[in-house]
Amino acid sequence: MNFHHVSVMPSEVISALKINPAGIYLDCTLGGAGHSHLIGKSLNPQGWLIGIDRDMDALTAAKNVLSDLNCKVNCVHGNFSELEKILDDLQVEKIDGAVFDLGVSSHQIDTAERGFSYIHNAKLDMRMDRSQSLTAFEVINSYSAEDLARIFHDFGEERFSKRIATAIVENRKTAAIETTSDLVKIIERNVPHTKNVGHPAKRVFQAVRIEVNNELGILESSIKSAVNRLKIGGRIAIITFHSLEDRLVKQTFKNLAQDCVCPKNFPVCVCGHKAEIKILGKATEATVQEVDKNSRAKSAKLRVAEKII
Repeated sequence: MNFHHVSVMPSEVISALKINPAGIYLDCTLGGAGHSHLIGKSLNPQGWLIGIDRDMDALTAAKNVLSDLNCKVNCVHGNFSELEKILDDLQVEKIDGAVFDLGVSSHQIDTAERGFSYIHNAKLDMRMDRSQSLTAFEVINSYSAEDLARIFHDFGEERFSKRIATAIVENRKTAAIETTSDLVKIIERNVPHTKNVGHPAKRVFQAVRIEVNNELGILESSIKSAVNRLKIGGRIAIITFHSLEDRLVKQTFKNLAQDCVCPKNFPVCVCGHKAEIKILGKATEATVQEVDKNSRAKSAKLRVAEKII
């Protein structure tokens, strides 16, 4: 199997993690193992690299990519929402660093039969973990017009969410919407064509993918779990690819980096909350040179924080 995925901002991630050669590092989104391989090369035989991915194709490819490392390596099939249990199972109490490379991989987009792409015709699927039951087919063919409109608006920031949702429900009265092309045709008929705004199906496909994989629903708690397992001085690096992810990461970091979280009208602090992390600078974007080589890096943002208590 040829698993192709170009990791974004690899040198920036490695620099941000400030790697301890004998440390324990967690890659919460293993993918093609680009970031993991660079981390692993920075570790000595006492170091330990743990990678998590819910896509078995990614795990198979990653094990091969990481086979030349001298450090200890564990690749685990799972969801990063389970990271604390995974660490418990490996008897790991604290880690030196964690990285999240969010969103969909190049392999998932480019493998037509996975059903992620509006460019390639395939059965509606979009599951990162193909052992789960919910697919894009179920979302498109069983959700109400109200729920579809909410998903398209909230997860895709689609202006014509209600119009598209209504059209989907009307079309499926005649026959099930089976393929990506079926869905694209409905979207194209219901979204005004505007120059320089990208493919009209892009936002809806993003929204359905996020819903199928619960990408935003698990993100905040997973970041908090990773921070909880960091050693003092350990770092967390997160790469986002769209504004919804980035806002959520930014707000979660902000909440974890402040002391008192009492309502502003409270005269004194009663919560006793203490900042857990220090945010290290503003978000970093990919260089022009990297974007020229990898167009998918264009929207990427890297945010980094360090554990302080």
